[in-house]
Amino acid sequence: MQYENNCYFFIADYHSLTTHPHPENLQHNVRQVLIEYLAAGIDPETATIYVQSDLPETAELYLLLNMNAYLGELERCATFKDKVRQQPDNVNAGLLTYPTLMAADILIHNADKVPVGKDQEAHLELTRTFAARFNRLYNVEYFKEPKAYNFDEELVKIPGLDGSMKMGKSEGNAIYLQDSPAVIRKKIMKAKTDEGPTQENQQKSQEITNLFTLMKHVSLPETCLHFEQLYNDCSIRYGELKKQLAEDVISFCEPIRERINALAGDNVYLDKVMRLGAEKARASGGKVLSDVRQIIGFRGLP
Repeated sequence: MQYENNCYFFIADYHSLTTHPHPENLQHNVRQVLIEYLAAGIDPETATIYVQSDLPETAELYLLLNMNAYLGELERCATFKDKVRQQPDNVNAGLLTYPTLMAADILIHNADKVPVGKDQEAHLELTRTFAARFNRLYNVEYFKEPKAYNFDEELVKIPGLDGSMKMGKSEGNAIYLQDSPAVIRKKIMKAKTDEGPTQENQQKSQEITNLFTLMKHVSLPETCLHFEQLYNDCSIRYGELKKQLAEDVISFCEPIRERINALAGDNVYLDKVMRLGAEKARASGGKVLSDVRQIIGFRGLP
């Protein structure tokens, strides 16, 4: 992807403020995500990796987009509804306008493709709405209406180990790229299951569907087929399934984990990557914001 497109990958520290992280945790998390981006194969010389807050133009575009975002469409967002249920004592404006900030992240580079998972599809639809609305309000054809970038026929959504539909840090049901083999085994062996199939070709519960979905992403096709057959003839043992899944996840993550460990102590290189990314991001974002300000009617700085 990065060698065929002009790619911008950002570390979302503005977004994290909705959960009020401690400053030290915020700095640590930013650095950890940067390390993982690099370990996963993003080339900072080819693509642009930057910290969201190093591009202040994003915050101004976020403000401008909010002026044309409506309460009803933000409240209908499924992610906002989920957060209201999960954290009723912290329903802040940042949660409500999360889709607008996400739109600003995309539109600040006037992107036409966005690599997102299935769970972000609704937010991307709102981004298209905001882009089209801006163009219509100001009678221009400036913003592109971005579409999801995908390597397969369907957008990917990694399910949780707790039987829920989404794996994520905030959900507390995730496997991390830096997890040791022992930690991965422990997490997967604790994953939720049901009592097992009682008849041939029985429909899977959500918990078991999740395990098979994870296996599809990390295991060989013949491994997946083997356990599908065991499930369909009611001879499956979930302990064996989990053990196999754990080893396949470990094999999948191990090369990345090794690169994470190698990069973790190279602060000089990490600082260089962040500086380079900030420069490249501001060159792109500054041009877009200048255009937007002019379209809206703001005078330029003297």
